[in-house]
Amino acid sequence: MGRYRAIMTDTDREYISNGSDATDSQRYQAVSRVRSRINEELSKDVEVLEEHHPELLDELRAVVCEDE
Repeated sequence: MGRYRAIMTDTDREYISNGSDATDSQRYQAVSRVRSRINEELSKDVEVLEEHHPELLDELRAVVCEDE
């Protein structure tokens, strides 16, 4: 079975973490894509989980809101 991504693709991770020779433009675009996914797609997913599967939403919050 294939591996799914969360918010960032492997390329986004590479560009944002400076793990490659990415240009400033590529980094900016990666940040913009991730920001869009957070603000648009993730919020929709949270709404669906809140209504239809609150236990999964709790798991998501535990990962995202974990104290370091």
